[in-house]
Amino acid sequence: MPMSKDEKGGGTNKDGTRNADYCSHCYGNGTWMTDMSLDDMQRRVGGLLKQRGAPGNVVEQAVSAIPSLKRWLK
Repeated sequence: MPMSKDEKGGGTNKDGTRNADYCSHCYGNGTWMTDMSLDDMQRRVGGLLKQRGAPGNVVEQAVSAIPSLKRWLK
């Protein structure tokens, strides 16, 4: 999710402060809200974008960018 589209402006840390690194759908109270693998996240994002009518190249670009996001970097 582009952070500019996050209706809550990002997730929250344990102390309740806003965390702009992760969206509010994934991160809350300093922890991940779902235990999702990278493959699961790519399938989820791809499916949601297709459902919303995104062109195939947009879906592919978004899905291929996921491994470079901070959450997935090792």
